[in-house]
Amino acid sequence: MPFFHWTISMKMCRFKPSGFTLIELALVLVVVALLMGGLLVPLSMQIEQQKTRETLKAMEEIKEALIGYSVANDRLPCPATVASNGAEAPVGGGVCTQTEGFVPVQTLGLSLPVDTQGLLLDSWGNRIRYRVTDSNTNAFTTTNGMKTATMSTLSPDLHVCASNVGITGVTCGTALSLVNTAPVLILSQGKNWASVPSIDEAANINGDIVFVSHTLSDAVGNEFDDLVTWLSPNILFNRMVAAGRLP
Repeated sequence: MPFFHWTISMKMCRFKPSGFTLIELALVLVVVALLMGGLLVPLSMQIEQQKTRETLKAMEEIKEALIGYSVANDRLPCPATVASNGAEAPVGGGVCTQTEGFVPVQTLGLSLPVDTQGLLLDSWGNRIRYRVTDSNTNAFTTTNGMKTATMSTLSPDLHVCASNVGITGVTCGTALSLVNTAPVLILSQGKNWASVPSIDEAANINGDIVFVSHTLSDAVGNEFDDLVTWLSPNILFNRMVAAGRLP
């Protein structure tokens, strides 16, 4: 064999194709897994934040619809019940079938997501709760009831406190009071609605007139992701006065 061909043959024999070994591939997979894990946490947080924003936006729409309804009908609507298909119960107001129930989305004419029973849902698929005061002998849900009672005597009685510690079930007691004269309260139980409620969350579903609202918390034993808002009596009264519905 000529020397030139022999040299080339020897070089080809010594040539080894490049590529990843199993160890190198394993290391790459570990790095990719770590990177993906770091990305998934912020992504899940972004999703939850978006759901919170969407639910809060829907709750603000509900408040505006309630004001518009009160201006047009001289009263606030009663809550919907499981059996009322999204309408207030009873239709026409007066003494409500129950003062705490669900948003009367059909009565308010809202185009928001509902379940198969016509009840309004938050972004986690839970029914948004709605509580209306029955003070002044149901004046707030009776046509012309607020006008008959007059503004000076109207006394809506829903309370919102910053903590469950110290509340009495009738007032905030020693807890910080955020409002003590709300005519309407709207509640989303948040992401963990299907789990056992914490102490603060339990205060929002026990059927009394005192509720709790504070920043979201994942503290073990006292998690709190309820979204709570209420209708200001001053805004309600001012809008009704401006529309000539209250003297």
